[in-house]
Amino acid sequence: MDFMRLGTNDKGTISLFKRTKRAGFRCRLLVVIILGILLTDRAAGQQSDQTIDAETVKALLQRVQSLEAEVSALKAQAHDAGATTPAAAPETTAATHGEKPSVVDEPDSHSMAGMAETVAPRLRLRGYGDVGWNVNDRKGDTNSFALGQLNLFLTSQLTDKVSFLAETIIEADKGTNEFGIEPERLMLVYNASDWLNLSFGRYHTGIGYYNTAYHHSALMQTTLGRPFLFAFEDQGGILPVHNVGVSASGTISSKYGFHYIAEIGNGRSVRKDGSLVQNVTDENNGKAFNLAFFMRPSWLGGSQFGFSAYHDHLTSPGATKTKENIFSAHFVYQNTRFEFLNEAVLMRHSPDNSNLTVNIPGFYSQISRQWGNYRPYFRYEYVKVPSRDPLFADVGLLHGPRIGLRYDLNEFSAFKLEYNRSMRQGLNAVNFLGTQLSFAF
Repeated sequence: MDFMRLGTNDKGTISLFKRTKRAGFRCRLLVVIILGILLTDRAAGQQSDQTIDAETVKALLQRVQSLEAEVSALKAQAHDAGATTPAAAPETTAATHGEKPSVVDEPDSHSMAGMAETVAPRLRLRGYGDVGWNVNDRKGDTNSFALGQLNLFLTSQLTDKVSFLAETIIEADKGTNEFGIEPERLMLVYNASDWLNLSFGRYHTGIGYYNTAYHHSALMQTTLGRPFLFAFEDQGGILPVHNVGVSASGTISSKYGFHYIAEIGNGRSVRKDGSLVQNVTDENNGKAFNLAFFMRPSWLGGSQFGFSAYHDHLTSPGATKTKENIFSAHFVYQNTRFEFLNEAVLMRHSPDNSNLTVNIPGFYSQISRQWGNYRPYFRYEYVKVPSRDPLFADVGLLHGPRIGLRYDLNEFSAFKLEYNRSMRQGLNAVNFLGTQLSFAF
């Protein structure tokens, strides 16, 4: 869904100049008529029985002033319309899969090069937000209205090949009710060609599909929230969904829709006393690597399938290093009405100087179909962390279904109603009912 359609209408500009000329002619003609009447009256003296009423003259003078103001305004508008500005790249789900971000009404490279020489970068701002109400039957919990995320999405086209993107989230902590601010994405992007695009900064890792197709806007997602498998780190997620470093992506074969993503960064921390995303300092000298490939075959439009492999060395609070490998595979099919998402992940933890290897499997499957403004959906998800895992043993087994209905109020807002049941090993199942009003501005 694109909310940032920008462009220059050449016909509108020509029309504006014509309107300006016509208004200027009307103004000069009215002045000549008034002066002619005054001079004729003065020359005729007593020979004319008709005199010009003072109120009429005053009204005519006011009309002249009004037309002069209109001419000035039209000239200013014509000047602004003639000035060309670079288009900013909007947030799109396709661009986040390692492709060059799509730009609506994007000028050609020659015109962009000329603009880069004469026009300063212009910052574009979009916003997303959500608010809801939820209740569950977990002992001690209460039903509550809840503010979701306030998402400020910024883009700026610096040259024809270099752009900037930032996604800043303002969100209240569930435990303290206090707001915090965090830049979830902060990237300088260099689009060298279709086969090489470089992003520098903080980005969403290319593990699987969901993490790069859906970011922090609730409006863009069908359901109330992300699958637990791809939950954010500060919300109990077990995957490194953010990273700070360099990401390269591009198209290997346009004919077969074959793409790649290659990333290197600080990786994540497993310490509970600070940010799990290592934004400034890496707690060890090892770096995280991720390599992903995916295809979008033309013979099955709307489909995508691929896999990824992620590797890092984590330093636990006890100074024990743990080797982490994450493998993912996905198959999705989407068109304007139908959605079918399927992903599976296998995370492996192997502490150094030990023969222990812990396998953590997880998957989700989501399906939805739209009828008019209504979109019912269903998702089932599953994650199992063995008790001997050195990092996330407290998660244990978590699985369950969620069913809901999304109603699109218009292009910029949606209302969702959802029920889900979370089942955990050794704990009572929790039933949850929630609503959400998500919107863009």
